[in-house]
Amino acid sequence: MAEAVPTIVWFRQDLRLLDNAALSAAIAERRPVIALYVLIEQQGDWAMGGASRWWLHHSLASLATSLESKGARLMLRRGDPAQIVAGLAAECGAATVHANICPEPHWRAADTALAARLEAAGRRFVPHRGFTLFDPALIKTRAGGIYGMFTPFANAAREAAGPPPPLPEPATIPPPANQPLSDTLADWGLRPQHPDWSQGMAATFTPGEPAARARGRTFLRGVVREYDTGRDLPGQDLTSMLSPHLHWGEISAGSLWHALHRRPPDRAAQTFANELLWREFAAYLLWHHPTLPDRPLRPEFENLPWRHDPAGLRAWQRGQTGIPIVDAGMRQLWQTGWMHNRVRMVVASFLVKHLLVHWRVGAQWFWDTLVDADLGANSMNWQWAAGTGIDSQPFFRIFNPMTQGEKFDADGAYVRRFVPELARMPDKFLHAPWRAAPLVLAEAGVRLGATYPAPIVDLALGRARALAVWQQTVRGTAPASAGA
Repeated sequence: MAEAVPTIVWFRQDLRLLDNAALSAAIAERRPVIALYVLIEQQGDWAMGGASRWWLHHSLASLATSLESKGARLMLRRGDPAQIVAGLAAECGAATVHANICPEPHWRAADTALAARLEAAGRRFVPHRGFTLFDPALIKTRAGGIYGMFTPFANAAREAAGPPPPLPEPATIPPPANQPLSDTLADWGLRPQHPDWSQGMAATFTPGEPAARARGRTFLRGVVREYDTGRDLPGQDLTSMLSPHLHWGEISAGSLWHALHRRPPDRAAQTFANELLWREFAAYLLWHHPTLPDRPLRPEFENLPWRHDPAGLRAWQRGQTGIPIVDAGMRQLWQTGWMHNRVRMVVASFLVKHLLVHWRVGAQWFWDTLVDADLGANSMNWQWAAGTGIDSQPFFRIFNPMTQGEKFDADGAYVRRFVPELARMPDKFLHAPWRAAPLVLAEAGVRLGATYPAPIVDLALGRARALAVWQQTVRGTAPASAGA
């Protein structure tokens, strides 16, 4: 009896079984299913960062376990994805390849190349929506254009056909009689070895679909009630911390969207729904502007004279700027692979405004160190911070990190956790130790320039320099009250 022709599910940023359109469609064909993940070796300037590689290793291990519990196996191969997938289809005789669409340019290019290869061989590539809530190609302005601001985009998205109800987890996944050869996960070398700097990430996160579901349940059952105001307080655990699980597709945005809309309407849930739409906006902009990671959306900022400041950049990366809230955020990032969203805005503004270092330099550092490094969100948020064309955020809006710390970390819990050398500073001076009298510093055991750095830039002078550069670039006039 001839073996049934298999179908292929190509996993990418959808490392889950629940609400996986590509997987469900493959099973519906009633054929043996080959579950495949392809590691791309080269992606230009945006090759996978170290923190992402750590997460991917553990997420793939979790997915393999989940697949085995349903009767299937995860096959691993690496190289050019179109060539690998098309070659596997020919090798096993698969007539169909299912995959969930991703907005990144390299995945879209791979999809186009694969579809052409399969069609030439009499096979089919079947794309599904799995990463986004809405089809980015269908959300247009009334004039048929592309939205450039979040609020009108979000309004249009809410009026569009929402995501379908979440698809169930399959009870079983029929495997092929002859499993094709696979790489071993350990041979990919995704985890850091010498040294192993991942302990802080492992203590903060558990990659994989089961952990993503558990974190989602915990958040939606309780924490979300305080999300409206709590999400701005980095010293408290009042955010979802679902961003890496969403990026890797261990939980779908659609399942969260429906869970929110099953709740009685309240401001906190609406705020979290807006955050899902902000993520959607990032994917939408990347879909329509593939150069988003590399080029400003506003052409006039192509010629802004950014500074080359290796010493300032290194101090920022190490959390040694002398600005406590900035240093706390950068140390949290290095230790855990994640940073609180409010603090992300502050540290980004400090780099691109007070230091005038190019936003792409900051984006590349985040790309390497964030476990939730997402090309669309990372690029959009850095352009937002830089005021180079995203949404209504102008260049002349400059966060004052001292007042941001005083407002959102009033009791100093966040700074004291990640900058312990300032732990004994009184609240009044914690976010501006350079303003404290020598006796106050001595009583706190702080010596500026020795136990803790003096500020690497005067905040007022840095702000004035940024405004002068902006005026020179766009020939505009910055309002006197532009600080935040």
